[in-house]
Amino acid sequence: MMTLRQFFAAAATVPLSSTWLVGDLGVALGKQELFTRQSTEKLRVLREHALVESAVSSNRIEGVEVDQKRVATLMFGSPVLKDRDEEEVRGYRAALDMIHREGASLAVTESNIRRLHQLARGDIWDAGKYKQKTEPIIERFPDGRSRVRFMPVESGPATEAAMAELIERWIHLRQDRRVNPLIILSGFTLDFLCIHRFRDGNGRVSRLLMLQQAYHAGAEVGRYISLERLIEQNKQRYYETLEQSSQGWHQGKHNPWPFINYVLWVFKEAYKEFEQRVGEIAEPFGAKAELVRQAVYRQQGSFRVADLERACPAVGRDWIRNILRQMKAAGELRSFGHGAGARWEQTGLNKGNNTL
Repeated sequence: MMTLRQFFAAAATVPLSSTWLVGDLGVALGKQELFTRQSTEKLRVLREHALVESAVSSNRIEGVEVDQKRVATLMFGSPVLKDRDEEEVRGYRAALDMIHREGASLAVTESNIRRLHQLARGDIWDAGKYKQKTEPIIERFPDGRSRVRFMPVESGPATEAAMAELIERWIHLRQDRRVNPLIILSGFTLDFLCIHRFRDGNGRVSRLLMLQQAYHAGAEVGRYISLERLIEQNKQRYYETLEQSSQGWHQGKHNPWPFINYVLWVFKEAYKEFEQRVGEIAEPFGAKAELVRQAVYRQQGSFRVADLERACPAVGRDWIRNILRQMKAAGELRSFGHGAGARWEQTGLNKGNNTL
């Protein structure tokens, strides 16, 4: 049934594509200490930005959105919450705080998984509790059609047993050291999503567990670059590989490597971006400006201020507009229209690197 059960029976036969990804990540992990010795102020800006992006993106993947104007207040202030969406985004931030604060000392246990779910789901009746009935995972299309994407593990004793086995095998594999820890992490994520232990919020908890287990693997890039934002930006591939790798999971005949490779790729992209951003932020006061500029370089075709607000939720609208005006004056951008509906596009004279 489980991916980790396959790894437990014998050391994983790693496909060549996965071997290359693991090799690249090994190089990145070797450089990690060098990156994290950079200016404390530079790293503080990246940490704050990643915190906001992670809370917003992970919830947005699940259809939970909040007013961009309130994001910074939700993350760093103490406002009266307006609705459930704001409660869940604030709760996810609290879960991130716990993971980043405790790092590898935060054990992967039933109680800690329940705690992460409880924080991320907020004040709702079943926060931190197992699902009480089994429901299929359904994909709904814009035209009203729907289909069953996957049938998770039955609720009750079957779910409890599956979770207990998953955690036990994760601990054993980590101690055994025959399988790369980032591969174990990726397999755990796949199995957790297939078990689908909670009524709602499984995707968000899986991403929190991915971050938590990355600390156990010595990969701390999620502190500075949002893994959730990278997943959201490549959401279609996330769902495609998840569906590919879940086929035959109940019978133990599934191919976990499409999803595992996707997760490894996310970590590789995060390290590549981390290295680039540490080098780009020359001075602390220019950090947020550089984040906006890089978001501009990533845009394909014309875009609006609202697109940059989604890409840089920690940066205010006035600041974004100011950077756009500077880039226009430098000849890097042109604009069409006025007000909130104005659109911008690159002129091809960008002075930065637009390869992110």
